[in-house]
Amino acid sequence: MERTTSLVTALLAVLKAGGAYVPLDPSAPDERLRFTLSDAGAAVLLTDADTAGRGLRAAHTVLIGGSGGGVDLTAYPRTAPEEPGTGPASLAYVIYTSGSTGTPKGVMIEHRNVTGLLSGVRDRFGFGPDDVWSMCASAAFDVSVWEMWGALLHGGRLVVVPDEVRRAPQELHALLHREGVTVLNQTPAAFRQLVRYEEEYAAGHGSLAALASLRLVVFAGETLPPEMLRPWIARHGDEVPALVNMYGITETTVHSTYRRMTSADLDGAAGSMIGGAIGGWTLDVLGADGERAADGEAGELYVGGAGVARGYLGRPSLTAERFLPDPDAAVPGARRYRSGDSARRAAGGDHEYLGRLDHQVKIRGYRIELGEIETALTRHPAVRDTVVVVDQDAAGDPRLVAYWVAAAGTPAGPSELREHLSLTLPEYMLPNVYVVLDRLPLTPNGKVDRRALPAPEAVRPELDAEFAAPGTPVEKALADIWAGVLAVDRVGLDDDFFELGGHSMLATEAVALTKEQLGVGATLRMFFDRPTVRELASALDELLAVQHDTGDDSRSASHPHGEKNA
Repeated sequence: MERTTSLVTALLAVLKAGGAYVPLDPSAPDERLRFTLSDAGAAVLLTDADTAGRGLRAAHTVLIGGSGGGVDLTAYPRTAPEEPGTGPASLAYVIYTSGSTGTPKGVMIEHRNVTGLLSGVRDRFGFGPDDVWSMCASAAFDVSVWEMWGALLHGGRLVVVPDEVRRAPQELHALLHREGVTVLNQTPAAFRQLVRYEEEYAAGHGSLAALASLRLVVFAGETLPPEMLRPWIARHGDEVPALVNMYGITETTVHSTYRRMTSADLDGAAGSMIGGAIGGWTLDVLGADGERAADGEAGELYVGGAGVARGYLGRPSLTAERFLPDPDAAVPGARRYRSGDSARRAAGGDHEYLGRLDHQVKIRGYRIELGEIETALTRHPAVRDTVVVVDQDAAGDPRLVAYWVAAAGTPAGPSELREHLSLTLPEYMLPNVYVVLDRLPLTPNGKVDRRALPAPEAVRPELDAEFAAPGTPVEKALADIWAGVLAVDRVGLDDDFFELGGHSMLATEAVALTKEQLGVGATLRMFFDRPTVRELASALDELLAVQHDTGDDSRSASHPHGEKNA
């Protein structure tokens, strides 16, 4: 089911009935959705007509929302429901995260975990019924728990942001202004797009409608580079809205730490500083010997307290490996979670995040086990060996790079490999770049030497589509924009943006540059529906023709605020 108000109603209904919800992301491949339903043992599937048509099955399927055969809730009698017997230790939800073995794993979160999270930050943030929260995250991403229940359990108002608005910074800015949003939650990569939009609008149009209601911006999901906040702080200051960097793990209920970011942090390494524990949580940095590391010494971060999950659904051995007894807890039987993150504690109680101890990463807010991508890639008959790493794209954002060694006699190209992976992996786990090697470099002890992997060349990869040179002025302009955004030497007429290494954030940047350089109101939806230069240029030519005939100024029309809000 898509992220709509019907989704929120459905999740509320599940909990009121005494059940636990397992969110499914409609953008995920069918095979992944079927696995999740089966692994969770879901008794009821709540869905809409479009998703139901994909053949997903549970013991009971209920269609809700929309006009495609949805349930008419008004037809049911208004009788008082039976008391479901739900308590603090009852299961609230199970969210599936990437697994290093190639199999996703379900994290079981109880009601007391969620209420503990919100009670632990209530006084610090002053949440209340006057707040308006935006819900930008997919329900399958744990930040949605913070957004949705943060609003509802404090009596506030929740604004569910449609996907097409979430991905378009100009439309998101307009929504924040129109709805009077007070609490905004963003990954650093998504917020960077909003900052760039404000800069570009101010440069081309003058002042932009102020986000006067916004009082808090919370960053989570990936490391926050402080420098990216400089233009925002220059425009808005660092008092209101308050900028807060939070660190968290699905297994410890969304957020575990808090750190206020100010202009004093811009010239330092504060992006890796994640602060101290929120109320009810505990942090320990332990050395390899299991003893607490001294201040300033690196070790593994262990998180304990109110947010520690029940464990992994149906995986007792993995639960026992990651959820360990907490010797410092006052509550008998309490556990703490072994995060796999490297960190160190500063003398003042702040904590610095140093990266993963294994090969797990976070990209655009999603936690990804690189091993899961590698396992899926080696299932293709053309792939003999592979390793997936993270580097930076032209904009400085993280991207996935797959290095692979071909099996003898079975040719394949990036397009085929991407299509193969898309059958089982969600879009955010698809590598942006594919580099074929004769062999993977190894260390003396036989492990893959990731530091010896060659940097991807800034050239057009070999695609299934043969290179065809753009011809018209619009085609040439689009090809130049894409080449710059994707950091490749050339882009052909029939090249697919996403097969060239693009993703939704880069697409947003390309849309903004298209509007700026061509003066036509391209949208992100057009971009996803027409991902080649030829297709998008044809659509833009039609818009330009209409603009010429009517005399409209698309530069002004493409900005949702227009002149009246300037």
